[in-house]
Formats: sequence, structure tokens, C-alpha cells
Amino acid sequence: MERKLAAILAADVVGYTALMGADEVGTLRRMGALRRDFLEPLIGDHRGRIVKLMGDGLLVEFASVVDAMACALAWQNGMAERTAIPEDGEGMRFRIGINLGDVIVEGDDIYGDGVNIAARLEALSDPGGIYLSDDAYRQVRGKVEAGFEDLGEQHLKNVKEPVRVFRVAGCGDNSTGAAAAPDDAALPDKTSIAVLPFTNMSGDPEQEYFADGLAEDIITELSRERHILVIARNSSFVYKGQSKDIKEIGRDLGAHYILEGSVRKAGNRIRLTAQLIDAETNSHVWAERYDRAFDDIFEVQDELTSAIYSTLLKRFVDIEMEPAIRQRPQDLNAYELVLRALGHINRGTRANLDSAFEALQAAVALDPGYGRAHAMMAWANIHRALQGQVDDYGQALEKGRAEAQKAVRADRNDYWSHSALGGAELYLGHHDRALPSLERALELAPCNADVRALRAMSMGYLGRPEEALTDIELAKRLNPHHPDWYFYSSAQALYLLDRHHEAITDLQRFVDAGTEFLPTYLLMIANYSATGRSDKASEVLSILLERRPDFTLEHVPAIIPFKEKEHIDRLQALLHDAGLPE
Repeated sequence: MERKLAAILAADVVGYTALMGADEVGTLRRMGALRRDFLEPLIGDHRGRIVKLMGDGLLVEFASVVDAMACALAWQNGMAERTAIPEDGEGMRFRIGINLGDVIVEGDDIYGDGVNIAARLEALSDPGGIYLSDDAYRQVRGKVEAGFEDLGEQHLKNVKEPVRVFRVAGCGDNSTGAAAAPDDAALPDKTSIAVLPFTNMSGDPEQEYFADGLAEDIITELSRERHILVIARNSSFVYKGQSKDIKEIGRDLGAHYILEGSVRKAGNRIRLTAQLIDAETNSHVWAERYDRAFDDIFEVQDELTSAIYSTLLKRFVDIEMEPAIRQRPQDLNAYELVLRALGHINRGTRANLDSAFEALQAAVALDPGYGRAHAMMAWANIHRALQGQVDDYGQALEKGRAEAQKAVRADRNDYWSHSALGGAELYLGHHDRALPSLERALELAPCNADVRALRAMSMGYLGRPEEALTDIELAKRLNPHHPDWYFYSSAQALYLLDRHHEAITDLQRFVDAGTEFLPTYLLMIANYSATGRSDKASEVLSILLERRPDFTLEHVPAIIPFKEKEHIDRLQALLHDAGLPE
């Protein structure tokens, strides 16, 4: 086995699936001409070697990082000019990642961590941008005419240690210098999949929670990949128990592919069947049956998600989806209890939260080190606080944070743990602690709609409403039949932008759904007050005080934790005008 040090450049076309869908023949023709007339001569001029050439990307090896960097700059500058010429690359933009690292040589091919890091940097990059690893940056600084922005340490998929990442300044869509969200610009263009609830074949209604939970686990695992858009549970589970046409489901959810199946659990055996269907043609793409011991349930999940990933997206690096580095429970009974609790939390009523607590307490007793159980316990506490179901709001949030901290310590690779910690810190008013936890959750599950919507809420509390609206629109794309609390995330941003009538419309939808979420009523009162509709403001205020007779202006900053004092002051002034007591 030969090893060597090499500079690796990984690049791919942004939104290639959409370009092919719109004009397959024309896209192939333009891509071929672009390679032949521009990219291949450019790479040759910079002493590079094309290792792999795929439909939407290239993997290139250089002996010098400076050559790789110079080539990347010329590449992106040249593409900016060429996209203006329709026949010369219209709509084609590239992401580029560069790494210097050890590679394994096998014939004309190379692979290993040196290659994988370059590919992960490319995936993280913004359209038209160039991202470098710390090792590559140290070799090029001062040697090329470019500025660099330090994005800090990033956790890259299947790379054990975090990698410090640098972005070429002024290159690409992200002009702020912040790390681009992994699924940002090209999200609607991706291959998309919806996982329907599995049919319970056990003949036991009590096993329904297991079938639903297993499907949700698979959604979670697929959501770890930025290259596949995964429709959220709330939307795909709308079709539970229905015999609706696959084509219609695909159109409704915006999904190219549908995964459906069934599960039978009997004793220590589990039989799972799954089939992947092309929603446009209604044809079967892939099918498999797993007949295993229940102890092998996580291996089954890994095999199934890997098969789906490799079927839908053949890429030039890591063709098969690698299993997640995730904590597995020591006691499978605890896993079943967590699945049961998940079903209750998704329903969100007071009785359901009580049932979830009961199941989670039993799970933690069986397996005290099970991170997912602690994460869900954290969310249950947060939900109780925000719905006014506890006497001491702050104490419930503190309990939620404590459980979330246990979850993160137990399993640093579970998005539930980090999102729960971010949520607790957010409502405790610790904005600077909340955002890194939510960003980490998005890194672990970049296509998770709920985490994206929660980040939108945090952007609102941080006083960044434009970013909040961008996030919530992405969340709604991932979750067309989204839960009602998404309306609060969008309404909060609209309120800050003085778009009060739109905010009221969204909040009314949440109220009509019977929410007990206290911030909804406060924000609705403020919007009515801001538009001079004092009668409506008083009407909503009476509902709030009926539920919480002791509620005063003093409680407001804890319930709607805006970071900026000016936002808190304005909110309290509007609520005071509406009659909320001091």
C-alpha cells in the first residue's frame, strides 16, 4: 500500500439535480463543454491531475497546495464570467474544498482521510466559494492574492477530530463570513425522500409506537446527510393508515422518492420489509427484507439507510453512507420506552407529556447512561414550561438544561441532545450558549426541519429576523405539513420587521390549533397593540390572564427572551398599553 502527501481539491456543481431535471440533454452538453474547454486546460495549467470525473463533480490532485489554491481562484473567477454566457455554463456554480493530507494510492485512484476532508469541506462551502482546511491554509497564506476568514473548528462527517476551516473572503454567496448552513442555498434542488409510517404487522396495537418510532429513527439517520432532502415526520406521517396514490403523495410533499414498509416484532425477533419507490413513475427502485434478532435492530437501521443513500446518490467519495457514530442503549427495553415516549411528545398535550415522563423515567432507571432518554426528558421539561403546565417556569427550564447536559455528556453525536440543550439555554436567556448548541445539532442533522425551525426562533430572539425567515422557509420546505409552532417562529420575525398583520395571521393559526404556548398570546397582544386594535389586544389578554392570573410584565423577558434591551422594552410597552399589569 503506497501512501503520499497530496493537495486535494474536491468540487461539485450546485443544484445539479435540478439542472438535469429541467434540461438533461442541455446540462450534459454544457457540462461536457465546460470541462473540455475550461476546466481541464485550467487544471493542466496548474499542474493538477483529475483523479475522478463524475456527472456533477471532480476530484483533483496537486503536488502543491499553492497550485491547488491558484487553480481554485481561477476556477471560481472564470465561472463568474462564464455563467453570463448561456451556452457556456448558464446556472452552473461550483463549491470547492481544498485539503492537504495523507492519501492512499491504488493505481490511478486515491482515497483516505485526506480525500474525505476535502470532500467534506466542499459540502460545507457556499455556492461559488472555496473552503480550506487549517493544514492547507498554513501552506498558502501570504503566497496567493486572497484574503481568508477563520470559521473556527467544524465537525465534519466521519472525521474523528474537528477541523479548523478557512473561507476565501469575498468568494461565494456567504458575504458575512459565517459558516454556511450545510443545506442552505441548494436545498430545494436536492434529491428528496419521504419515509411513510411503517405498517404494524404484529397484530398488537401496543406495537404501533414501535413501528412509528422505527420509521422516525430512519428519518433521523437519513437527515444526517446534506445531499438528500428528507421530508420531516409531521408531513410524511399525515398519510398514516391511508391508501393514497404514491404519485400524489410525492407531489404533495415535494418528494422524488417514497420509502414504505412494514414491521413485525414478536419476542426477540423482528421482520422489517422496505421498498423505495420513484414517486414520479411509481416504479420500485429498491426493496429488501430483514429478518433478524431484535438485538440487531441498529444494524438493520444502518444497513437500510446506507442502501437508500447509495441507491439515491452515487458520489465520488463515500458512496455508501457510513454508520453514525452514535450511542446505543445498553438495555433495549429502554429503547422501546424512548420510542413510546417519542409518540407522546409528538402529540404534545398535557396528558401525553405526563405519559412521556412516565416512560422516560422508566427508561433512565433501566439505562442511566442512555443519552437519547435524557434528551427527550429535557424536551418534556421545556414543553411543560412553555405551555404553562408548571408552577415554577424557571425551575422546569433548569431541569431541562440539566437533563440536556447529561444527554450531551452521554452522546455528543445525537442531534436531540444538542437541540435540547440549545432550546433550554435559549429560554433561559443564554443566547450565546444556545446558538452553538443549535448549530451543532444542524451539523449532525442538516436536513432536520424542527432543528432548523428552532434555529429560526433563536434568530428572532437574537434580533436577526431576516435570517429567521430564511430558516423557517427552509424548515417548511422540509416539513410541508409542519407542526403549528412553526407559525410562532415566523410570526416572531415578522413582528420584529413591523409586519404586524402578517404576524397576526400566523399567530392566529397557532391559536386556532388550541395551543397552550404562552409566548403566542403575548406576541399576539403586542401585534394587536402595535396596530391600534386595542379591543382585540384586550380580548387575547383576558384569555392569557384566565390561564395565568398571576402573570405580569415582570414575567415577559423570561417567556420571550429577546437579547436586545430595545426589543424587550418595546414588547413590554405594547403589552402595558394593552393592560397587562406591572
